[in-house]
Amino acid sequence: MKKGKVWKYGDNVNTDVIYPGKYTYSMLEPDEMASHALEDLDPEFAKNVNPGDFIVAGRNFGCGSSREQAATCLKYAGIQAIIAKSFARIFFRNAINQGLPVIQSEEAARTIEGGEEIRIDFSKGKIRSQKGDFTFSPYPASVMEIIKAGGLIPYTKEKIKRGKLGK
Repeated sequence: MKKGKVWKYGDNVNTDVIYPGKYTYSMLEPDEMASHALEDLDPEFAKNVNPGDFIVAGRNFGCGSSREQAATCLKYAGIQAIIAKSFARIFFRNAINQGLPVIQSEEAARTIEGGEEIRIDFSKGKIRSQKGDFTFSPYPASVMEIIKAGGLIPYTKEKIKRGKLGK
């Protein structure tokens, strides 16, 4: 079970406000990217986010470009999961590739408030908040392996190292 504080945002939070496009080709280190996470939407976010916090948002989170830095900067800022009413598909995939869990739950996203502390049990598909419990479909085992490994690249490297990939 993971617990942390909620940062709450609305609909259509796009990749350009998650990670400003002006930094796309000038910053390469994930920690540096994290220092600019959400700066155009919420200038206080990068300064005040704590490892283990969550983002809860409205519809179409991560819309816009296919910029994978958007998922990377949130992961390295310490966000341990994002709950939203819906996600842009490319952001959803980029987040999984980075080992950042994304949970689609319209009811939880509508009900959970910013600043609230929540708990998530990924194996049981349960979100516990001060306003109630919400369920979601747990990830398939293969996706959980990618998340637990820290992303697709570490997962793949480990599989190759153990001789379980590429044969």
